[in-house]
Amino acid sequence: MAHLPALPGTPLYDERLGVSGIVDAVRADLEVLLPAGVDAVMFCNEGDRPYALRAGPEGIAVMTRVVVELAPDDRPFGVDFLWDAHAALAIAVATGASFVREVTTGVYESDMGLWNTDAVALLRERRRLGAEHVRVLCNVSPELASPLGRRSLGEVARSVVMSSLADAVLVSGPLQGAEPTLEAVREVKDAVAGAVPVLLNTGAKSTNVGEYLAVADGVVVGSDLKVDGYTWNPVDAARTEQFLLAARA
Repeated sequence: MAHLPALPGTPLYDERLGVSGIVDAVRADLEVLLPAGVDAVMFCNEGDRPYALRAGPEGIAVMTRVVVELAPDDRPFGVDFLWDAHAALAIAVATGASFVREVTTGVYESDMGLWNTDAVALLRERRRLGAEHVRVLCNVSPELASPLGRRSLGEVARSVVMSSLADAVLVSGPLQGAEPTLEAVREVKDAVAGAVPVLLNTGAKSTNVGEYLAVADGVVVGSDLKVDGYTWNPVDAARTEQFLLAARA
């Protein structure tokens, strides 16, 4: 993860450092992550608490600037805009990103209020923009939210792949940096039966990544690479090395 500090217009935005401060902070993290050998980078507006279900134009503009200035040219990169899938897709198209990560299916009660998604509109917009190359990584158990309905996680994942054309399925814990149960990941992996990759989305740590990679096809990692393992701290070189050694083992 390449976490952006708070963007303009959000409560935690640092007006003193300004937009250039956001660029500098992300650049500093990437100067650790890229030489360490991560497989891909995902840019995310992690600092924009409380998160919104619809992005403003200023957030889209600034995040696009950050990605254009800093995206690597030697490995894939993607975009996640919390929690606006159309914003993420627009930024991905503008910057040449390979994928977006979003919650594109389901209805949830959440910290952001009632959250109703729309995979239909997103995939039609992707087709209209000629951006089928932008893969949609679908988070089927989003943080900060609980699903409405009675289907099991496995049933949801199987349905999402079949009816909503997810390019990959991601399984999250209840918060940033918190892991789901290994059984939840295994349930989803079994349910999709190899149709698409299944990734651990939150909670990957140097101490547990081996267990999860025995089941999942890959992991997204952010918090464990940070100073003191805290999501909103800068990336720590020693923790990053420790994590990658554990993952490769």
